[in-house]
Amino acid sequence: MRYTDVAIVGGGLAGSIVAAQLGRACIDAILIDPHPRYPADLRCEKLSADQLAILRRTGLADAVLRASTHDREVWIARFGHLLQKRASDQHGIMYDTLVNTLRAEIPRRVEFIVGKVSAAATSAERQILTLAGGERISARLIVMASGLNIALLHQLHLERRVISACHSITLGFDMAPVDRAAFDFPALTYYPERASDRAAYLTLFPVSEAMRANLMVYRNVDDPWLRQMRHEPEAALNALMPRLRRIAGDFKIVGPVKIRPADLYVTLGYRQPGVVLVGDAFATSCPAAGTGSHKVFTDVERLCNVHIPAWLRTDGMDAAKIGAFYDDPVKIACDAASTAKAYHLRAMSIEDGLRWRAARWSRFLVRAAQGKLQQARRLLRKDARAEAIGAHPEIGKAA
Repeated sequence: MRYTDVAIVGGGLAGSIVAAQLGRACIDAILIDPHPRYPADLRCEKLSADQLAILRRTGLADAVLRASTHDREVWIARFGHLLQKRASDQHGIMYDTLVNTLRAEIPRRVEFIVGKVSAAATSAERQILTLAGGERISARLIVMASGLNIALLHQLHLERRVISACHSITLGFDMAPVDRAAFDFPALTYYPERASDRAAYLTLFPVSEAMRANLMVYRNVDDPWLRQMRHEPEAALNALMPRLRRIAGDFKIVGPVKIRPADLYVTLGYRQPGVVLVGDAFATSCPAAGTGSHKVFTDVERLCNVHIPAWLRTDGMDAAKIGAFYDDPVKIACDAASTAKAYHLRAMSIEDGLRWRAARWSRFLVRAAQGKLQQARRLLRKDARAEAIGAHPEIGKAA
């Protein structure tokens, strides 16, 4: 039997951050995961400025920023027309690189066990985990960061309820220009032309030396178009977005096309003594809405900065104590916003009613107007500078 304060089940994004934060706070913890090094997986592949702001509160943002690629500017386009060039603070990073970077920040005081948990028993005092090899771990608290894995949750009489089956599908692949060294844009978001396309958007962003593509669609898993994307990806993408080449030029898709369907589900019966659920173990988000990392970062920041230190200061680990995490207003607001955005983006993308057609055209026209305004401002600044240099040649020489 090993003894610890906190046992973390799952070493993905959520579990690795929890382990790193608790270790830095000098809280005894053990991390359990079957992978000594996290494998490639189609999940989060870029982080936005607001997600990084939450990550900074964990003290782990600097390491992630060093391993990621900053896009600096994103072009917005639809119908083959460039609508806007917008400053961007998004950072591209493959999911396995992100997780392994965070794992490298876990202090040595946190023990990492490579293995699988086969059984769990909880109470208001101590929790017992049994590993597949028979070894047991006694902890005051179990943090379930096991993602989509359901087996252990069933042992704890936890149930998952699907609220939207195959809510969206993410396709991930690399794109490269044909007969050119690079694309003209640093990053691109391209919107589909028709609701019948059943797509949310295509986003292209740099990750290291490659241009990564994430295509978000709303289709059934047996849709023949998905099969075509695997075997004839350029033809399938050009059929979906026929005017994309006006912006991107000729392109080729490099390497395999990975496809990940996502259900929206919630977990029921989670108010139990001795165990707390974070990230996808608690509830999923829609990858198209881009809120998954935001939810994970919010969960672990509140859990490790606020709740676990308070829980460990007093005896016991009953359900009322654990409930403080689920009742945290910051977490509640984040979860609600994530769910609302998932449904709104799906309706905005595929609904064909008058309201949604008007909303799509409004978005298109507003972005086009913003782009024209930005272009006019750039021309005015350029003319003003040229006029200043004409009046004072020394300015040009100094520049």
